[in-house]
Amino acid sequence: MMKVWSIHESIQLNHPVATIGIFDGVHRGHQFILEHLKEQAANHGGDPVAVTLWPHPQIVLNRGLPQFKLLHTKEEKIREMERIGISNLVIVPFNQEIASLTACEFTQEYLVKHLGIEVLLVGYDNRFGHDRKGDPEGLARCADQNRFRIEKLPEFNPESGRINSTAIRNSISKGELEQAREMLGYHYYLAGNIVEGNRIGREMGFPTANIHPTDPYKLIPMNGVYAIRAELRGETLGGMLNIGFRPTIDSASAVKTIEAHLFGVSGDFYDEKVVIHFVKRIRNEMKFSGIDALRKQLEVDKAIIQQIV
Repeated sequence: MMKVWSIHESIQLNHPVATIGIFDGVHRGHQFILEHLKEQAANHGGDPVAVTLWPHPQIVLNRGLPQFKLLHTKEEKIREMERIGISNLVIVPFNQEIASLTACEFTQEYLVKHLGIEVLLVGYDNRFGHDRKGDPEGLARCADQNRFRIEKLPEFNPESGRINSTAIRNSISKGELEQAREMLGYHYYLAGNIVEGNRIGREMGFPTANIHPTDPYKLIPMNGVYAIRAELRGETLGGMLNIGFRPTIDSASAVKTIEAHLFGVSGDFYDEKVVIHFVKRIRNEMKFSGIDALRKQLEVDKAIIQQIV
């Protein structure tokens, strides 16, 4: 089990080997760093520690809002870190005061004073701190003064090209899920709560679960119809999902909905938590001539998607 700490707790670590990052998406580039972290900690005979900032600095510093969206909520980031096998995750509550610290000031206050790090893994292009000197060269003197060692990580060069969170957000926003999956290493997903809808889908023979994301900053994929897998009540279920404004039913609606029809289940799931994994985008959201035409298209969609999930 991974231990999740707040930086302000009394943290007990053995010869800590740490790395720091936002880790939004915990994509393949992040996974490369975290695998090196585990390896270096084992070689050093110490505890691997991933240090992250929350909320995302872009949100705190109001850069790019309201356009900026997250690949991961805090809970999803924790989930992926644990899946990878990180045994210690330390969360630093990010604020304007921390944003004003230089790389060495941050390192001294949080990584040395609070964690007692002995080794710090730094990515080849990592830059943190107000002065943007949170790289191996910029931290060399700080490391000497505070008696910890810096390990510079090699560059991650996948055949598919450079990977970063911004590129993944762009792919998801365009509905390019296969490209996003290649960079993430897994299907993009979102967690949410099932809320009550208007039951029109039930009347058409396609009862739907209306999903409300748990975080307002969570990135929602491009409008359209998707093949999905859903985690619900301890099971993984195939299904089809629509993101959009339901133009055939609510032609004047300005409220975007996320509705999933799950295969092989029945009943109400109101207030249940669900995790939706986006497997493939099937088509654009469309306006049909009426309910009958919509129902026929849903039958076609279902037949296609059942072959996928």
